Amino acid sequence: MTGFEVKLGESGNADGAFALSMAVLGGVAEETLFCGAKPVGRREGFQLFEQEDFLIGAVIEPVEPDLAGQTRRLYARLLAAAQGRHLVRIWNYVPKINAHSADGMENYRLFCAGRSLAFEETLGEACEHHMPAASAVGGPDDKLAVIFAATTRPPRHIENPEQVPAYEYPAEHGPRSPSFSRATRVEGAERPWIFISGTAAIKGHATIAPDDLAAQIDCTLDNLRLISRACDLGEQLGAGGGWGRHFKVYLRHAADYEAASAALSGKLFFPGDRVTWLRSDICRAALMIEIEATLVAVR
Repeated sequence: MTGFEVKLGESGNADGAFALSMAVLGGVAEETLFCGAKPVGRREGFQLFEQEDFLIGAVIEPVEPDLAGQTRRLYARLLAAAQGRHLVRIWNYVPKINAHSADGMENYRLFCAGRSLAFEETLGEACEHHMPAASAVGGPDDKLAVIFAATTRPPRHIENPEQVPAYEYPAEHGPRSPSFSRATRVEGAERPWIFISGTAAIKGHATIAPDDLAAQIDCTLDNLRLISRACDLGEQLGAGGGWGRHFKVYLRHAADYEAASAALSGKLFFPGDRVTWLRSDICRAALMIEIEATLVAVR
């Protein structure tokens, strides 16, 4: 087994391919950020790989009735599997993310509660200083899947000046705030990497233009410009400036693919970019689109 890939639109997990049964609407169906990684065994249930300065871990497991408790335990294992390295990026695929449990709590809020408790219990009350870039979107209905990347080098976690840090959201968004930063930059031994979290139409902590795709795309692009500046990438996330650019776009409605693709082509996406379009529910029910990016300096 060599390398590590995320294969979308498939199911199962073998031979270094972490496969997720998600509908691919367009673009590439494999995420190959760490395709040069070498397997280094298992720890705490996570398959582990190493590439450059990175330790990559992946797990996919059947969802349990107590999603908050399952997430809390899984994240405690994740933090142990990272072996003291700095977390820089986590991808979360949460089953039925907008559905509600028997007690009326939305699955995303249950997930956030479990994740937050695990961070606090392991890293202490100052854990917000260690929050990596992250995303949490709907995944397969019966699986909870998590991928992390960690390094030995201290990263720089970055916030959007027009958004409240997610870990400071008020209680109206759930009993425990989401645990992530808007972006993380790593000055690796071989080259810098920048991880942009899932970005959507949120200003302050409020959802903008509920259920209006065009307006949400405009707001999301503005947020990406702001985080691009904060990451020292100029106005367009390093377009044309020596970066390999990898994007994933999550759309709540498959029928919005053509309109969203047309709106983003030439504004965000340019020839040479690697883009994956997925049909997925998003952390807030009124959000129609979310965009994430990983930028890797070209050697």
